[in-house]
Amino acid sequence: MDLASLRSRWNEVLDLLESRDRIAWLVFFDARLASFENDVLTLDFSDARKFASSHEYEAVRPKHKESLTSAIKEILKIDVSIKELQ
Repeated sequence: MDLASLRSRWNEVLDLLESRDRIAWLVFFDARLASFENDVLTLDFSDARKFASSHEYEAVRPKHKESLTSAIKEILKIDVSIKELQ
């Protein structure tokens, strides 16, 4: 799978995530898919940070990565690791 294919189905992943774990969805819904190489999906939150307020979720993202990777596996049938662009 390449980044374009993953992007084309990203809303399906987010829909499943929202139905299972609304907090995890809130944490990841505004992520931009930056790259996908060697089964590592890199997420970019720089756009979200431009408008950060009391709703910045950076501190809680690590606890919710498992929910996201589980949704990706169910929808896309692939195992991924999640990395955040710094």
